[in-house]
Order: sequence, then C-alpha cells, then structure tokens
Amino acid sequence: MKAEFGELKKNSGEIRLFPESLDDLWHLKHLVRSGDRVVATTFRSMDAATDKLRPEKSEKKPVRLGIRVEKVEFHHHAGRLRISGVIEHGVDEGFHHTLNVETGYEIAVIKDWKSTDLERIDRAVKASSAGVTHVVSIEEGEAQIFRIRQFGPEPVKTITVGSAKREGMDGRGMLFAEVASSLAGISGPVVIAGPGFVKDDFAAHLRSHDPELASRCVIAETRRVGRGAVQEVIGQGVLDRITEDVQLAREVRLMDELLRRIGTGGAAAYGAKEVRTAIDFGAVEEVLVCDEMMLDAAVEALLEQAESVRATVVVVSTAFEPGEQLMALGGIAALLRFPVR
Repeated sequence: MKAEFGELKKNSGEIRLFPESLDDLWHLKHLVRSGDRVVATTFRSMDAATDKLRPEKSEKKPVRLGIRVEKVEFHHHAGRLRISGVIEHGVDEGFHHTLNVETGYEIAVIKDWKSTDLERIDRAVKASSAGVTHVVSIEEGEAQIFRIRQFGPEPVKTITVGSAKREGMDGRGMLFAEVASSLAGISGPVVIAGPGFVKDDFAAHLRSHDPELASRCVIAETRRVGRGAVQEVIGQGVLDRITEDVQLAREVRLMDELLRRIGTGGAAAYGAKEVRTAIDFGAVEEVLVCDEMMLDAAVEALLEQAESVRATVVVVSTAFEPGEQLMALGGIAALLRFPVR
C-alpha cells in the first residue's frame, strides 16, 4: 500500500490510498466504512445527444466522483473491492454509483480517522516494501506451497510424487525438482517446514541447485504438515524473524495466550459484556476483536473506551484459525492486567 496524507486536523481529513496487492484491498475493506466520503476517478455512462428516435447506447467516460459510502464488499476471488454509495460531488449528484477498486487504483478517503485505522495503514505501507513470504510444507512424497497473505495463508499448489523413478531420479529427487521449479518465480522469503529430515534434505538440494533461492530460505521443524504446519510456523515466531510486519504471528500468539488463561482461570475476559466490565475496572491490557465485528457501532465505541484506558487493540482476521476461535468466543476478548471477578 502507498499512502499520501493530506493535512489532518485532530486525525480528521483526507488520505489518498494506492492498493498494490490483494492484502491492501483487504485492508481497505476495514478502512472504508459507511458514512465515509470517497473520491476517485471512475467510469460513468454518459448519454449522448442524438437526432435519432431511438437513443444510441450510452458511452462510459472517465469522471471524478465523490460518493458517500453506504456499503463495502470485498470479492476475494475476483481481486476487487466494491464501494457503493450516493454521488455527492461530480456528474449525476444524488444518484447511486459503485466504485470497483482493484490493485493500482487510487482513492481518496475523507473521514475522522481512528488510531486503529492509522496503525493499519502504517502496517500495510510497511508490508508493501517486503516480498511476499511463502511456506513450503514438505514430507515424503508430497509438498504444499502457501502464500502468506495478511488475511491468512493462501494455498498455491500441491505437489504429489510417487516412489517410481524417472530419468534417473528417485521419488524424492523428483519431488525436490518439481517444488524447486514451482518456487523459481518467487522473490520473497521462503519457509521450509515439516517433520523429520525431508525438509533438511530439500534445503540441501536448493543449496546445490539454486543458491540464491536457498539464501532466502528458513527451515522450521513442525509436527504437522499442510495448513497445520503453517500455523505452527506462525506460532513459533519464524515469520517475525523474516519480516516484522506479518500480523498473523501476533494473532496466533495472542490467541494461544488467551486460551491458556481461559483454561487456567487466568486474567482474561471474552464476550462484549465481560470485556466492557473489565474496561470499566481499568483492567484491560490488550483487546482482541474480529475484523467483522469492526462494522458494529457498539463494538467501535467499546474499542474507543478501551483505548481511553490505554489498552492496545488488535484486529484479528476471521479468514484464519485464530479469528475463527475468537468468533466462537463472541468475537471480542481481552488480556487483562489483573483478574476481574
């Protein structure tokens, strides 16, 4: 994400945002809310004057519009964010229009910015300067490649190879060659994960055949394979050693700590009612809230109250397991400075 800040007065004003990846569109989904004003260049149908009895098909031309947002939808598989609302500035004022925001598209958002919004922008801007991290879960006969998005791990490819030999290569050699070929176009860091020695042998294969790629690889020992291995990698803090911006590592660690405290009767609260009580006592240290809950005005007010007592707010993605766990607890929870009973 690229961001250009206008003159903000008490965190109120215009910020121009340039999404560069699917991650950035996901961030925009949670930055743009109903009631905000968004200005962008878009295409609008323009009826041309004609002497014919039947009007010609309207032509779409680029125009600069400002809309008052009513609805925001993130279409993950289409790689598009749809922002709908009423036109307040430009042609056809008072009519509805939808902005189809894709990577490379610039929008200006004018609103009262919350501290969590500004923190999210800062995180997205920092993340754009680093290559996307991939995790390779590898075991005997099979490998799975995942791309680490900021909303969760995205499966890229599964490679399965039998034990039969081909062109002088055994099954393991064939697997290593195919995985290395699949990673050839990746420019960012790669984590090689899995149980046993297969991962170490694959890393040795890369050092012999692709030293440049091998220099960007980190090995992680995990008990599980596949998506489970990815979560273990995140929980171990491996991604933190690669880039400080991978939010998922923080989410996994915080959820693990929350569940540990709940299980032992420690200093934790979950559900809006319990969290509100803890805030009233000034006991809240960190609030964990699911991204989808941020659209609830009552939850936003609760988070502002938490920040007023110097609590940290962490937005957790529901696209990944920690977010699913948090939703099962009511969508909001807190780690406390001391127990509240």
